[in-house]
Amino acid sequence: MANETRVGDARMDVADLYREEIFTDRKVGTLRVLQPVTGAGAPDPARPTIYQGEAQLMTSMGPLPISFDIDADNLADAVERYGEAAKVGVDRAMRELQQMRREAQSSIVIPETGALPPQGKIQLR
Repeated sequence: MANETRVGDARMDVADLYREEIFTDRKVGTLRVLQPVTGAGAPDPARPTIYQGEAQLMTSMGPLPISFDIDADNLADAVERYGEAAKVGVDRAMRELQQMRREAQSSIVIPETGALPPQGKIQLR
């Protein structure tokens, strides 16, 4: 990931702060509303509000959290578009899981030279 920050380099950007509010219907999922704010905590109307949805996909390994952006102008619009955005987010997560499985299945482990004893000979150490 290009945006990864090492723990020692973790610094918050005062020009990119958001106040977070969480909404849920306690049935389907969660909406996070990220309101842009200035360094003083005042609303920053120059930047757009961000709407993010969250859901869980049940897998054999347990619940897998899924996060996805929702293109919306307000909270009611985000609630209305939640279902379609969730479907897109789950589809993306499923493709990523399938890709990870393919990569894991196709990986070949080659032992280091000299790591295995010569065939047919028993070696005691």
